[in-house]
Amino acid sequence: MTDTPVLHVDMDAFYASVATRDRPELRDVPVIVGGGHRGVVLSANYLAREHGVRSGMPSARARRLCPQAVTVSPEHDVFGTVSAAVVETFRRITPVVEVVSIDEAFLDVRGSVRRWGTPEEIADRIRATVHDEQGITCSVGVAASISVAKLASRRAKPDGVVVVPPEEVTTFLHPLDVGELYGVGEKTRAMLHRLGLVTVGDVAHTPLRTLQRAVGQALGSHLHELAWGQDRREVVAKQTPVFGIGGGADPEKSMGAQQTFSRDVDDREVVLREMLALTGTVARRMRVAGVAGRTVSITVRFADFTTLTRSRTMPEATDVTQDVYRTAVALFDALGLQRARLRLVGVRVEGLVPRESVHRQALLGERDHGWSDADRAVDRAARRFGSAAVRPASLLG
Repeated sequence: MTDTPVLHVDMDAFYASVATRDRPELRDVPVIVGGGHRGVVLSANYLAREHGVRSGMPSARARRLCPQAVTVSPEHDVFGTVSAAVVETFRRITPVVEVVSIDEAFLDVRGSVRRWGTPEEIADRIRATVHDEQGITCSVGVAASISVAKLASRRAKPDGVVVVPPEEVTTFLHPLDVGELYGVGEKTRAMLHRLGLVTVGDVAHTPLRTLQRAVGQALGSHLHELAWGQDRREVVAKQTPVFGIGGGADPEKSMGAQQTFSRDVDDREVVLREMLALTGTVARRMRVAGVAGRTVSITVRFADFTTLTRSRTMPEATDVTQDVYRTAVALFDALGLQRARLRLVGVRVEGLVPRESVHRQALLGERDHGWSDADRAVDRAARRFGSAAVRPASLLG
């Protein structure tokens, strides 16, 4: 079950998908994101790609290739928000998530199979959740190594899953052009082609010493390992900064959770119960990580996928569930939605700092023991008896 523990999740035409998801009139026409009069293409949907349009291409050339395309301006804040939400989906499955760009990540799910099923079942769950919560699609490669999982996700596009079991790695790899190997750029590909090494199989069946003499000892060894699917690099939990989001191995600056309702909801009490459950999840993660935050934000998504985000900064940082929940409820009520039908709700705490750096001033007449002590008692019970051992009464049943 765990012989293919590495997943590579790659969003399908991410920028174009996000830019058009709320504009149904653009779903069946070629779309180019970015460019402008003299700029370059940031992304294009699959209909535009059929005409040869590619990211990084001068916009003038893209217009010549596909004059009927609609050009839309990029909204980097929206891209970042969607990307962060997708990463939260990954982290609900496994803590070992290596974010390599705004639209792709590697996951190690070997510790998640008992709860979520086989790696292939996990891949299908991720695809369904991303589509349901974000209204976009992704493709997933499943394999025993990072490099093979990356190649598998390309073969899965768009909106699919490809699993490469260890016994099928060479059958999968060896017919491919050598330029498809993970990390092999145009210059290395051209050099290998000049040497007569056109396919991955050509590289695999070249004696290692011959390969090292031709391209250098380090590169020769690396290519030989890749050609046999023996990439030894492990998935490392980290986030790559994109548009100012993330920060390598630095601690997270925010934590959040969101939930898509099984059917659209217009009942305030149902929404608030879900917000309480989400707040409990977020606050518990904060306490485990030893952090506290001051800014609470909520996200609501309507039935038509229109999304609103609101935030409020509290007087002092906290990791107390009730403090965060009260602020989240106030933000929700301030929207004045009047029975609007909601598809999704989310809660996030931002501006996280180490908990020990927060020195809370007790209020006059305040009890010695309060919600903070209750939270920690619940945490202890959850560690011993499971997360469902103690819950707020409103969440029972």
